Parts: sequence; structure tokens; C-alpha cells
Amino acid sequence: MEDRIKRLRDKLHHHNHRYYILDDPEITDFEFDLLMRELEELEAQHPEFFDYNSPTQRVGGGITKNFETLQHKFPMYSLQNVYSKDELQSWQERIVRILKDTNISYTCELKFDGVSINLLYENGRLIRALTRGDGDQGDNVTNNIKTIPTIPLVLRGDYAAQFEIRGEIILPLDEFDRINKQRKREDQEIYRNPRNTASGTLKLQDSSLVADRKLKCFFYAIAGDELPITTQYDALSKANKWGFNVFKEIVLTDSLEDSYDFIDQWESKRNDLNFEIDGIVIKVNDLSQQKILGYTSKAPRWAVAYKFPAQKVSTILEEVVFQVGKTGAITPVAKLVPVVISGTVVKRASLHNSDQIEKLGLYIGDQVYVEKGGEIIPKITGINLSVRSKDARPVIYPETCPECQTPLRRKEDEAVHHCPNSFQCKPQIIGRIQHYVSRGAMDIDGIGDEKVSLLFNESLIEDISDLYKLQYDQLMKLPLIKEKSAKNMLEGIERSKLQPNWRFLFGLGIRFVGETASKKLSESFGTVSSLQKASIEELNDVDGIGEVMAQSIIDFFGDETNIQLLNRLKEFGLPNEREAQAIISYPQILKGERVVVSGTFQNYKRDEIKDLISRLGGTLSSSISTKTTLLVAGESVGPSKLQKAIQLKIPRISEEQLREKICQVENRVTNLL
Repeated sequence: MEDRIKRLRDKLHHHNHRYYILDDPEITDFEFDLLMRELEELEAQHPEFFDYNSPTQRVGGGITKNFETLQHKFPMYSLQNVYSKDELQSWQERIVRILKDTNISYTCELKFDGVSINLLYENGRLIRALTRGDGDQGDNVTNNIKTIPTIPLVLRGDYAAQFEIRGEIILPLDEFDRINKQRKREDQEIYRNPRNTASGTLKLQDSSLVADRKLKCFFYAIAGDELPITTQYDALSKANKWGFNVFKEIVLTDSLEDSYDFIDQWESKRNDLNFEIDGIVIKVNDLSQQKILGYTSKAPRWAVAYKFPAQKVSTILEEVVFQVGKTGAITPVAKLVPVVISGTVVKRASLHNSDQIEKLGLYIGDQVYVEKGGEIIPKITGINLSVRSKDARPVIYPETCPECQTPLRRKEDEAVHHCPNSFQCKPQIIGRIQHYVSRGAMDIDGIGDEKVSLLFNESLIEDISDLYKLQYDQLMKLPLIKEKSAKNMLEGIERSKLQPNWRFLFGLGIRFVGETASKKLSESFGTVSSLQKASIEELNDVDGIGEVMAQSIIDFFGDETNIQLLNRLKEFGLPNEREAQAIISYPQILKGERVVVSGTFQNYKRDEIKDLISRLGGTLSSSISTKTTLLVAGESVGPSKLQKAIQLKIPRISEEQLREKICQVENRVTNLL
């Protein structure tokens, strides 16, 4: 059986390489899935043959609560940036002076706009993956990296015994678009750009979510002792033969001038790619010359990044609209004659505040210059005054709220104007309710931004307390609301009554009080009732709560309208302060236990189980070690965790056994899950 498992692994590694690296598959997806399914079944039946680098490990499923920070063996330096060919020429003159040699060849490579990663391989197998971090040390994201198909788990050919290889993790543009479309359907905030999304994805705690994002990796450098390579070009050629994904468009030149064609070519072709690049990296090819050139404190002297200018186009400013946010903040947005930038059609641009409008001197009808530098909403950077028409009229910042006509206010130390009419200004009311039901706050399933607007416009809700008065018959009379949708909405509203205090506090939308602050306040004061009575001095004593936030909390709970709202919510059992009191008196039956939770669970979310373990006094750990005393094993428990637990003879309990263990001590605990 062990031989069959090994043969399956070898086959799947081979076909992964053919599909993801060579783009030349030999079998169909269906045939590949059959092989993978057989391997998954055999590995489940024989955990004693577990292999950390098995193809089955790519699907993810492991949870990493804390990412361990480790030292890089070879520092990861930044690159010096240049923005013109004159600056590039100056760079070459400096290295010629140091080398005292004009016989220098260069490699020209794309500068991927992604996230740097450093991988360690030993005997052809992936051992560790660290983020760049500060260059000297990075976070261990190995579990997440293993889910990326273009990163080989097992190498091919005559690879070096031990080496590190650097690459850039990127999120393809079509995948970025797919993710944002899905988030929009789910009424979630869309991501700003592919690079930041890729970076955030690498730090997700659940590796199965990372696998779902379909990241890619391109490799660009090898580091190690006594490696069988003499040039950068040779290094990339060998890396490709060993199974790494190296972008094919690399040019070796005998003079810097020859690189100019490569730069010009890709500056014009960059929009044809399915990923973002922001320049060209030029490196001295000979590794012995690289060694002589060495490093500054921040960057190698033997490499430079030629950065493309931010893409700028001109179009016509048609109108400026002033949007009102949930806190009353007024945001000016420019409406433009549609124009294509970086392959996407741009119709709007951010203007930030009145100071920005005044600085630009904007007139309606102006021909404006628009740049898109890594932003979803581009920005206006200038005006072509030479073509301003006689009919153009200046942009006037309003003195009153565009929605409710209340006079706007602007504090001396703030750049943004606000509408103070919090409780009668329609966008503010809708925005607060949308925030309350959102995933980060009360997480009410079935109610997104559009449904909140519909409920408000149909006069069914005026504030968040009205959500708890909604009836099935009322919802069924609304347009586009069907039976299943109505039931989901009501069930989501009912479940929200069990949300912890910090979510309720965050959902209230107190100005400056974010998710982290809400958690700290809940930990410090226990209940919202206690927080209401807190003095500004007591609030300032909480870590991370400054004077501005403390005063905002005092002002919120001192407002009679907010007090009346909280009283109405109490009638529906909100906030769930029963839970806060229960936490204090929870039986510490797991005190002294070091617990690892792995797998998926039918009745509870993984976070709910972890939260319960903490309440019962247990200490959570992300990995199995000799200090682990208990493994809570759900379905599809991580094979590596299971194998190690078996080896160390660590007790294992199922979801149901954990539930029974708790119920034996205190039945009320079950109701709090």
C-alpha cells in the first residue's frame, strides 16, 4: 500500500507540473481528480504514511492562529528605484567605477507587483516559507504557501541539496475580479487592489480560504552556499528545470542600452498581462561581479528597478457629487467622461475633501488628468488649463448637507466636513443600519446593503431596533423578496441576539470605535451597561483608547436619542449581557489543558469551539507538540496533526465528545455555543 501511495504522489506531482508550470497537461481534469481522490482515501486509511509534501496538502484546511516570526538566513533587501533612463545610466556608471570593468552583461526581468516570499528547500522538498517581513525576519506562512499550485512541493532534476529561492506571490486580475464580484453579491466591501489582497490572503488563518483564492508565484532569485550556478540567467534556467514557475520573458543583454527596448516593450504591453507589473528589474548577470558590488544598508548595488510612471490619462470632469457616509462625513467624488486606465473603464475619481478641490482649482467641464496608482477609485492629479472653456464653472463645496440641507460643520483639526443631523439624515440612518448588520458587526445573514435600503425606503425600519419588529407578512409584500429570502432574514435577525457584546458595541457605529477597540472595551468593562457608566478617565485607562475615542464614547452614551435606542434594544434582549456574566462564572474544567482544534465541525463554527475552550480555561495552540494535552478533532482533521498526535499519544476527542464533556459539568454552556 505504501508503494501505491508513493506512485500516486509522484504521478500527481508530475501532472501538477505539466498543468501549472508547462501549461501542457497530459490528462483531463476528471482523470486528475480520480487520482487525487484515490490518494486522499488511501492517506486517510493509512495516516502512518503521512507526507508533509503530498499533493493532497494543497487543498488547505489547516488553521494557523499565530504566524511564527523567523530569521532569514540570507537577508531580503529592497531594490533601488529609478524613474528615467538618465537615472539608469547613472546607476551603470557607478557600478562600472566599482568594478573597473565595462564588460558587464545584464538580465532584464519583469517587476511583479505582488508580495515577496522566501522558500527553503532541502533534498528537493519544501521545508519552510517566510514572508519578506522587514528583510531580516519574516512570518512563517508555510501552510498557506503549500496551497499555491505554481509552488512545487517536490523538485525535479539535478537540484541543489539545500537552497533558498525568492519569488513574488501575485493575484491574477481575473481572479481579483471574481473575488470582488462575489464580495459585492454578499454585500461586503470590495478589495482595493490585487497586491494588497494577495498580501492579506497569505495571512489568512484558514489555509483552505487561501487555496480558494488561486494565487500564483513567479520566481526570480536563488540564494545559498556553494550553489552550482555562476550567473543570474543560469540560476533562473536551473530553477525552471527544477520545477519552478519562471516567467519566460527574460532578456540577457551585453549593454544597458539594449535593455531600453525591453523596457519600452513592456511599458506598452503591461495591460495585456493577467497580472500587474510596475516596472523592469535590471541585474548584473555575473554572480562574481554581484559579490564585488555588494550591498548598501538597504539594497543591492548590482540591481535596480526601473519603475513605470503611474498611468495618466485625460478626460472631462462632468460633475462633482457629495456623498454622505454613516458618520455624516461628506466625500466629494468626481464624475468623469468614461476613460480606460490600466485596462479598466474609469467613470469616477476621488477628490477626498474641500482642501483638495481648492488646491486643484477644479471647474466643471475641465479637462483633468487622472491616475490610477493601485487604487480602485482613481484620483485627479491635475488640470489642462490651456483648454478650459468659457462655460466652465468652479466647483463649489456645499455649506449644507446635500441630503437633508443641515449646515455642515468642520472641526479645526479635521480635513472633512460633517453633517451633524445624525438621526434625521437619510444616508446616515441607512449607513448605520448597514454597518450594524454587516459581517464584521452583528453578521445578520440575508440582509445586505440593498435590502437595508429597501426596508428603509418602504418605511419598515427607521433604526436598528426596528429590525427586531419585522414580520414575515411584511417582508413578503416587498418587491423581489421571496419566501426563502424572508425566512433567512428573520432567522438571521433572531440569531444576532446571541452575538457577543463586542460585536453589538461595534455595530452601534460609535465614531472612532473600530473592531479592535470594541473587543478591548468589552474585555475591560464586561457589559455595555458598565461601559455606559464609565468615566473618561476609566476609558483612557484601557489600552489603545485615547482621549478622542474616549470623548466620542462619552458623547454617544450621553445623547438622549442613543439612550432611547438602547432602551428599545433591551426589550429584544440586546445586548446579550447574559453571555458576558456567564463568562465570568464559567467552570474552568479545561484549566491546564493545552488544546489544538483541527478539522471541520457540523454544529459549530471553529471560532465558537475555540472561544468555548478559552472560557473553560484551556490554552489554545495552533500546532501539535509535546506540550499539547488534547486534540479536538473534527471531520477532515489535518493529517499531519493527526499523525503527530498518534506518535505523541495525545488524547483525541470529537466534536460530540467535547459537547458531552461540557454538558456534564454545566448544561447552560450548551446554550451559549
